[in-house]
Amino acid sequence: MTQSLGYERLKNLTLDFTACFNNDDLDGVMSYFADGAVYDQFDGSPAEGMEAIREAFRPQFEGSFGAMRFAEEDIFVDPETNKTMVSWLCSFDTKRGRTGWRGLDLLHFNEDGQIVAKLTYAKAKTLQLQAA
Repeated sequence: MTQSLGYERLKNLTLDFTACFNNDDLDGVMSYFADGAVYDQFDGSPAEGMEAIREAFRPQFEGSFGAMRFAEEDIFVDPETNKTMVSWLCSFDTKRGRTGWRGLDLLHFNEDGQIVAKLTYAKAKTLQLQAA
């Protein structure tokens, strides 16, 4: 059985991880992932391992979509399984101006507090991000 990280630690890990996105801190984001982690992106394509995950995030952190920010809406913590869910409103720039969508991340943590899986789901009529 996996040892629980506890409610407060899991909540803080999740909020601190999300804050790295809002601070444009790719190295900070990557510091939360365990070797061999999987990032299941909003389009369903997996990025496996540190290099692939970094590459998947690279356009966002290089500003390809303008200033992208995540406003947390809800967070759910399951200390028995070391999993959290954070729902958010993502806003970013387009040629027509500022827009966004709602989504959520399911985060699976190991006993060391590192993310082993990040599963992202998005809710939008049309969700296509293309670097300018």
